Amino acid sequence: MDWNDLKFFLAVARTGSLTRASASLRTSQSTVARRIAELEDSLRARLFERHQSGYLLTDEGEEILRRAEAVEEGMLAVERGAAALDANVSGTVRLATSENLACDLVIPALPAFMRRHPNLRLEIVTTTSTVELGRREADLALRVIRPNSGNVKMRSLGSMSYSVYASRDYLERYPQTGSDPLAGRAVITWDEARGHLPAAQWWAKNVAPEQVVLATSSLPTQIAAVCAGVGLAIVPDFLATAPELVRVVPAERVFSNGVWLVTHADLSASARVRAVSAFLAEIVAPTFR
Repeated sequence: MDWNDLKFFLAVARTGSLTRASASLRTSQSTVARRIAELEDSLRARLFERHQSGYLLTDEGEEILRRAEAVEEGMLAVERGAAALDANVSGTVRLATSENLACDLVIPALPAFMRRHPNLRLEIVTTTSTVELGRREADLALRVIRPNSGNVKMRSLGSMSYSVYASRDYLERYPQTGSDPLAGRAVITWDEARGHLPAAQWWAKNVAPEQVVLATSSLPTQIAAVCAGVGLAIVPDFLATAPELVRVVPAERVFSNGVWLVTHADLSASARVRAVSAFLAEIVAPTFR
């Protein structure tokens, strides 16, 4: 059996879709379908039921999934071990972080880092979702929520504070009328898919649903909406640099999150991962002390 066939099987099993599996594997749907068919032929078992809603695992498929994940973990451990043996600062390192940390802290400092390590290539994945370091979706991550599982090493880089902001123009148009600075004012929050984020949960506890006038999927769009005078939003204090932004509710009444540098334990000795880790600590930690 070809290990690569199991990669195709795992992608389809986890996404339930040829389209999403092909996107994650960076190949065509026809290739994914062909490799699944070849795997089923080699195992003499039907692993999926094909429905209009997607690919559903059969009982045989569920059993193969359990065994395939064990094989995957073994293969990834070998890859991580090999990466850790490389003493040269070269190759590719995949970093997962949020869009605002990437755009406002990491990328502006990249030219100097790339001059220091010309043979190293950095891949940045910006997402509000938690990536799996164990599955090599990333080699290391900058997170504002401390991981509570996995074979990882963590380093605290400080604390990120958040406050409620509005534009000066908005506050002039909608002045505070009582003791509550949120009363009667419009709110900008996260969309439903990101309702688990701390800012979305804070709004849900502190304002009425009818106050929400805009929900977005990214922090830059929320900041743009605040600057445009749409309403109030929760913004990390280090990003509230526009002159028109005014703090409405201070961080001590909103919340703060730790900023964590997370690396898979098997990669902590890798020269290229250590180089990126040192770079991140150098540029991120001073901002959140």
